[in-house]
Amino acid sequence: MQHCTPEQLALAALREPLPADDSAHLATCEACRSEVASLQRAVDAVAVPQLAAPGPAVAPPPAVWDAIVAATGVSATVRDDVVADPPAAEPVRAATVLPFRPRRRPALLVAAAVLAGAVVGAGAVAVVQNGDDGEAVTAVALDPLADNEASGRAEVVELEDGSRVVRVELDAPALDAEYYEIWLIDRDVVDMVPLGVVRPGTQTVELPADLDLGRFPLVDVSVEPLDGDPTHSGVSVARGELDT
Repeated sequence: MQHCTPEQLALAALREPLPADDSAHLATCEACRSEVASLQRAVDAVAVPQLAAPGPAVAPPPAVWDAIVAATGVSATVRDDVVADPPAAEPVRAATVLPFRPRRRPALLVAAAVLAGAVVGAGAVAVVQNGDDGEAVTAVALDPLADNEASGRAEVVELEDGSRVVRVELDAPALDAEYYEIWLIDRDVVDMVPLGVVRPGTQTVELPADLDLGRFPLVDVSVEPLDGDPTHSGVSVARGELDT
């Protein structure tokens, strides 16, 4: 079985559509999906919220086409379908369970993560989004751990289409060379599922459809370095247990 190339994984991390064969492979390959989830952490960590969601396509001014004609000697007629919005790709979102221990990735994939992060402003959709309607099914206060200043609240919300999200209100100091990430962890603090990057304030992160909250009831907020490692840093600043 041939896996997706690092370039394809980087594109998938940016939530760009892949060729049909690669998309089908990604939907069934746990190894490739795990790598995409790891790369997306780098994308989400450096995403600028104002630029993360792509806006409508903008047609270039006529002067651009005139310059092309002057440079090439070939006349051109602008087609409406060229500047139309491309169809949105349906992202693959499955629970990625990580052990509570360091894990290394091939250097090439780390480089792909850096590449993905560098071009996030070109139209990638971040995991973190704001404003979702729905019904809260369970909630928990996030209490500070040790001498940390972070606290907040997390609630699981079921949307009208049956999907679930976690709405997070985080009161924490701003970070410079690090970032906050939210996790769901089992009671033994052995296995965990990364949900995405969070920032001080209110935001919503997607909950994998196949995730059993009874198995992962602990909501954890960690401080993560920008090192490309997908595993938990071991530095938790706030935590609470869902009533499942």
